Amino acid sequence: TFTVEEAVETIGFGRFHIMLFLIMGSTGVAEAMEIMLIAVVSPLIRCEWQLQDWQVALVTTMVFFGYMVFSIVLGLLADRYGRWKILLLSFLWAAYFSLLTSFAPSYIWFVFLRAMVGGGVSGHAQGREENKQIIATSSCSKPFLSLGKVFWLAGSLLIIGLASVVNPTIGWRWLIRIASIPGILLILVFKFIPESARYNMSTGNTAAALATLQRIARMNGVAMPEGQLREPAKERRGRFKDLIHPKYLRTTLQIWIIW
Repeated sequence: TFTVEEAVETIGFGRFHIMLFLIMGSTGVAEAMEIMLIAVVSPLIRCEWQLQDWQVALVTTMVFFGYMVFSIVLGLLADRYGRWKILLLSFLWAAYFSLLTSFAPSYIWFVFLRAMVGGGVSGHAQGREENKQIIATSSCSKPFLSLGKVFWLAGSLLIIGLASVVNPTIGWRWLIRIASIPGILLILVFKFIPESARYNMSTGNTAAALATLQRIARMNGVAMPEGQLREPAKERRGRFKDLIHPKYLRTTLQIWIIW
């Protein structure tokens, strides 16, 4: 028998991981554009709606408030319904509300819709962190993981460059519409991303997990391990209150403060 971890290590790093790296890295471009968008739009909405400083600051605050709340909700849903479904839902959600933002008739609507965009963007992490673990299967993959931050930087630079051209000519509403395009395009390539084999095993769907591993092996041109796919039985899955258990509380608080 073999486990998912053993299969992933045997399959190694190959074409599948490069494709996955590019697709998941591109989510960083879309995410950075949506988050950094407020920085280049705020001066314009300040003038259009005669906003005070605290009102401009509230826009950014609400984006990250939506990010915080929905990251918890979507994380729980991803554990229940799968990473792939939640990742697709989050892109549909973020793209939909981003487009709606460009038609916001008032400041209140703008703040609400951007908070919804932040909620959608938070779902990207549910799939990205899982796929980072898939990519990190060999020493060959380490340079790719290091390059992952380049995508966020590229998205930030892209939105600033677009703003310098779009804002003075056709306005901030068109900038928001253009910024939503990368997220919409990524929805079209989601069929190339399989559901996590780890998730399928955790729900007892061994056949689906094996199919995913076989697909990865075929793309990489290697053979699967011999035997049957098995996972050791777990007594229970993790729970939120485990994070605040005396054994882990110090580590949990340190990580929260750092982030």
